[in-house]
Amino acid sequence: MNFFYRHRVAMGFLSIFLSVAMTFGICFFALSRTAAQTSRLVVVIDAGHGGIDGGVVGIETGKKESDINLSLSRILQTAFEDAGFYVIQTRPTEAGLYGAATSGYKKRDMQKRAEVINESMPALVISVHQNFFSMRSRRGAQVFFREDSASSRLLAANIQSELNSMPECVKKTNALAGDYYVLNCSDYPSVIVECGFLSNAADEQLLVTEEYQGKLAAAILKGALCFLTTETS
Repeated sequence: MNFFYRHRVAMGFLSIFLSVAMTFGICFFALSRTAAQTSRLVVVIDAGHGGIDGGVVGIETGKKESDINLSLSRILQTAFEDAGFYVIQTRPTEAGLYGAATSGYKKRDMQKRAEVINESMPALVISVHQNFFSMRSRRGAQVFFREDSASSRLLAANIQSELNSMPECVKKTNALAGDYYVLNCSDYPSVIVECGFLSNAADEQLLVTEEYQGKLAAAILKGALCFLTTETS
């Protein structure tokens, strides 16, 4: 199934107005701002955790993963919007998506994310997370995809390649298959980007800064654009 069939008209605009600009040392695609909003490709950005579910916590700063995820997701939204995309956030605030903080809140939270994704009919989905591991020497960004989704695999590979190219990358890695709800809840190309390890002091020092979050957003955007260009060529 070609997930981008319904976006053919929008990609016509992409091929006409696409240009390259240098930001953070990589290429951005600049799209025409005069194109109608309905013709813009939709991207869903999913800031992981939220509310009473703070996720993991930085070992040095005590920063909650949920807060870092939201900050990076907002920067990522700006990057995609500046490139001409229409962005929908599953979690636009610090609050969770579960309603009342009662039993089963995690399941309700994930179901709401799935609802937003499927109603949006996006070109792609990027779920933002931070990693944690008992071995504190582990560090670096890691992208996950659904194993039986060729489009998600390609999206993950492109984003992972750009993350590996960042000067801060200490060890290049391959995108990995993962069995996660946000990857399985739809057939749209979807990835989870674990941006680094909050269990590693060096990674944490980078991840809590807006400057590095901007660099991550730039790399993720470029990987997504490379994926879209490949899928529609």
